[in-house]
Amino acid sequence: MKILVDGDACPVKETISGVSERYKVKVIIFISTAHWTVNREDVEYITVDSNYQEVDMKIVNRVKPGDIVITNDYGLASLILAKRASALSFNGRVFTKNKINYLLAKRHLATKLRRQGKYISKQSKYSKEDRERFKVNLIELITQMG
Repeated sequence: MKILVDGDACPVKETISGVSERYKVKVIIFISTAHWTVNREDVEYITVDSNYQEVDMKIVNRVKPGDIVITNDYGLASLILAKRASALSFNGRVFTKNKINYLLAKRHLATKLRRQGKYISKQSKYSKEDRERFKVNLIELITQMG
């Protein structure tokens, strides 16, 4: 089991690092050259070109059944689930096969409405509760998979 992270906008890298160290799980963070960051010794970083969806495709090609992928991207999450791996959002939502089609349809509708100028989504701030939910659910996935 590995934890693969869609790292370009990930606010929980420190949490992932702490949990992975505690449970002895390898972490690979995928980032584009546009989002380069300082590397940590306990984490493997894979830097890819900043082409559209480059990070996502790299993750899809590296994920194996039983791995955990951290992402907020519903499309990537659906591909991960199809590969019999787990997907977890930055705020702790565990993506499931039962709900992913609904989330993709909702995203599609919101995109159509935005193009028509009829929908403006308001992003909520990342909270302490989001971070705690993420940590609890990551630990739960690790213990279920391990």
